[in-house]
Amino acid sequence: MGSLSPWHWVVLVVVVVLLFGAKKLPDAARSLGKSMRIFKSELREMQTENQAQASALETPMQNPTVVQSQRVVPPWSTEQDHTEARPA
Repeated sequence: MGSLSPWHWVVLVVVVVLLFGAKKLPDAARSLGKSMRIFKSELREMQTENQAQASALETPMQNPTVVQSQRVVPPWSTEQDHTEARPA
């Protein structure tokens, strides 16, 4: 009782043709197909971006650069101005 019989499908097709007209149905189907292709291509692009980001996060750095830090003394202060706090 819940499924559609072939007669239901025939009536549904006739109603759709009467509502939209026989001339507009091919254009509507064509635009629907274009929209589906665009949607699928965007999904594929998002998946490849996500996979690229995931692989970039998983890949360890091959040649890490070593950075040597140096103490920078501001020009207005000198090493002699600083006094060390000694514990009492």
